[in-house]
Amino acid sequence: MAGERILIVDDEKSMCQFLSIMLRKEGYVITAVSNGKKGLDQIKNHKFDLVVTDIKMSGMDGIALLSEIKKMDRSIPVIIMTAYASQKTAIEAVNHGAFHYLIKHAKNDEIKMVVRNALDMKRVRTENMLLRRQLTKSSDLKTIIGKSEEIEKVFSLVDKVADTDSTILIGGESGTGKELIARAIHFRSHRANNPFVSINCGALPENLLESELFGHVKGSFTGAIRDKEGLFKVAQGGTFFLDEVGETSPTIQVKLLRVLQEREIIPVGGTNPIKVDVRLIAATNADLEKAVSHEKFRADLYYRLNVIPIQLPPLRRRKDDIPLLVNHFLKKFNENLKLEAQKGIYKDAMDVLINYNWPGNVRELENVIERAVILEETSEIQVESLPDRLLSRDTSPQSLITDRAQVTLEELEKEYLIKVLEDTNWQKKRASSILGINASTLYRKIQRYGLESGRKKETVEQD
Repeated sequence: MAGERILIVDDEKSMCQFLSIMLRKEGYVITAVSNGKKGLDQIKNHKFDLVVTDIKMSGMDGIALLSEIKKMDRSIPVIIMTAYASQKTAIEAVNHGAFHYLIKHAKNDEIKMVVRNALDMKRVRTENMLLRRQLTKSSDLKTIIGKSEEIEKVFSLVDKVADTDSTILIGGESGTGKELIARAIHFRSHRANNPFVSINCGALPENLLESELFGHVKGSFTGAIRDKEGLFKVAQGGTFFLDEVGETSPTIQVKLLRVLQEREIIPVGGTNPIKVDVRLIAATNADLEKAVSHEKFRADLYYRLNVIPIQLPPLRRRKDDIPLLVNHFLKKFNENLKLEAQKGIYKDAMDVLINYNWPGNVRELENVIERAVILEETSEIQVESLPDRLLSRDTSPQSLITDRAQVTLEELEKEYLIKVLEDTNWQKKRASSILGINASTLYRKIQRYGLESGRKKETVEQD
């Protein structure tokens, strides 16, 4: 197809001129440079459909240039040319991702044919990728159920920002679907064919989290028996989702800032920086602005993360979506549990679900429906099949604020933790599921408020 852009990289001026004249006659737009560094600069600043490079050049040779191009954009085909044929260099070029290996004194028709084939392959791959993205766009947000005005605003914002490389900070209470939104953004972007990697920053202690994020070198600490790639390296070319980013330590925050500013990481125990190409999406259920003002979170990192903020509404502000979500989860668990008789729900039970404030948001609702489908013995879920906490006085954080306007957030959180722990007979796994938080986060909160020791003291006094 005429008009496709080709970059020629060769330190031999006559070869650059020969290839430029021949390929321009075929209708291609040609840019020619004399070394690998200039070639990389061109690729950083312009879009090319094909690169043709000499293998032997002063400074950066063709293989090194090929490797750097593949790090920047794997979709660009690269043709390697050399004055002297060598099976070893041909194999090396192909192993590094070259489309083809040509001898410089090859016939003109052969060069033209290889160029056409490379561009045809690029065109087909691009068309396939666009088709997959169109199919994804029509289906990926269907996993996020809702038609309320609040959630429609989120969907609209996702559409606008998905195909950029801007860093995104997703805010919202636990259980509102922050990772689902992050996945939707990834699969609607030009990075959709590359990895989507996620990690919960609150689920790991600092030393393990640092190793998971940035990798480590052999011998850097006890147990580091071999080099390990970090998840930033695993996510190369794709999207990295950092959940509960507000839980990171000052040391980790400094390293995250380096990733955003320099686009590079240094493994634990290492000294050489490694370039990474990832889009960062972070999420938090905390008030990071407040954390910044209290010097618990770096201001410079916050502003780097908060380029495009997306705030997910809690379920209590999406009451119209509750029936849709209930029916979605009923269908899901009816199918998953392979029930002979499909279970529905009585209107009275649905009314209870709509009127409850859902402090654990969509995740809590999903758990309630799963429990009800399993325990309900009739064909319709009844009020009696719902957990007692849904039927008792509303003890959600929202209602507690209404009841006692002067209460602190810490007191609210502590009181609600106690309520859920007592309702679950202190079964922490169940409690963390209802609260919509990670089990390790629940343990930290129990320790912070001294709840475990208080319970033990009460048990001793009763004995």
